[in-house]
Amino acid sequence: MKPLVALVNGPNLGRLGKRQPEIYGSQSWDAIFAGLVAAFPELDLEAFQSNHEGALIDFLEAMADRGVYGVVINPGALTHQSYALRDALAALQRPVIEVHLSNIYAREPFRAHSVVAPVAVGQISGLGPLGYRLALQALLDRWRREAGHGGTPGAG
Repeated sequence: MKPLVALVNGPNLGRLGKRQPEIYGSQSWDAIFAGLVAAFPELDLEAFQSNHEGALIDFLEAMADRGVYGVVINPGALTHQSYALRDALAALQRPVIEVHLSNIYAREPFRAHSVVAPVAVGQISGLGPLGYRLALQALLDRWRREAGHGGTPGAG
């Protein structure tokens, strides 16, 4: 059985490819997601994006009920202020990897603080869409190790 992994994007990430392409790139989320599905046939990927904090939390709770293995999340601006989202991620008790397309540490000072990072097993920032691929590879390697199937040496 393939592990279920949720790809969660927060506010304004539904505008990828259109919103500030000089910062967030020119690829749409649909194009990024299609590439991830093709690159990771071993994973059952489910994507969700919302501009609403409560909808993101509802989705995460539903994924927990479905037995999600792990979560890759780009919380957008909620990274810096949403304790409710942070608590929902902690309550999952599943591996979470925080991803940001831009380097949040090289931007405005408020972006350098993440309330999500303390409940994540890792964070990837500034590598554009590649960050999602790296996060999925780390989760896949972790799952393989836990299932006794090996994994990529040095990853995860």
